[in-house]
Amino acid sequence: MAVGVFDSGLGGLTVLGALVDKLPDVPFVYYGDNAHTPYGTRNPQEIFDLTCAGVERLWAEGCDLVILACNTASAAALKRMQETWVPADKRVLGVFVPLIEALTERQWGDNSPPREVGVGHVALFATPATVSSRAFQRELAFRAIGVDVEAQPCGGVVDAIELGDMILAEALVHSHVESLKRRMPHPQAAVLGCTHYPLLEEAFRAALGPDVAVYSQPDLVADSLSDYLARRPEMIGPGQASVFLTTGDPANVSRKATQFLRRQITFQPA
Repeated sequence: MAVGVFDSGLGGLTVLGALVDKLPDVPFVYYGDNAHTPYGTRNPQEIFDLTCAGVERLWAEGCDLVILACNTASAAALKRMQETWVPADKRVLGVFVPLIEALTERQWGDNSPPREVGVGHVALFATPATVSSRAFQRELAFRAIGVDVEAQPCGGVVDAIELGDMILAEALVHSHVESLKRRMPHPQAAVLGCTHYPLLEEAFRAALGPDVAVYSQPDLVADSLSDYLARRPEMIGPGQASVFLTTGDPANVSRKATQFLRRQITFQPA
């Protein structure tokens, strides 16, 4: 068995990079649904159907454990998948919970009642679908009280990244941060609620200023998965080279992925 990593496109590679660094002996299979990216402007049923199709493809590769390295899929599809669709011998996990655990300084599996935490004003930057789902606020409410969340839908950012236009992507980041600050002038923390956004973390930090703590997902998800696999070693198979699958054009996706992550990545047709 390998561990599956699912994303709507290239963004999940930021999480995969951190996973490989943290768990170099674990085999991974990455699935990018580049033919249907972005998910952030799709309706919940479309997101659910596309995510299920991708997860089934990863199951076919022997990945009984799949990480949804896509906040839109985690927000709009994961809860329904876990409650109605995922069989008992499989596991599908999202990327929101490790982020919120870090924000609220609660350990994995801490089921104590929600309590006050150190931050009171949180800016959430995410896709329109993630923002409209309110999944971040719902998960946060399980763990913390008294936190004011201002969510900013960042339309166009994922599209620009997938097209390789980082100048446009950075300009959009600054515009979205300015828009949020008109509603929340002094956020204490900012959550980058899309796995594409770590590619623009410097732009977010520059626009937000030095007094805002920025929470990005890759390392947090890697730490959480490491803890999970330590308790569930049966979910890991024998080591092998990572595999990269895409529903898009493999040559084009490989070129963009190599450009973004600055190391050679070769995708195969999904």
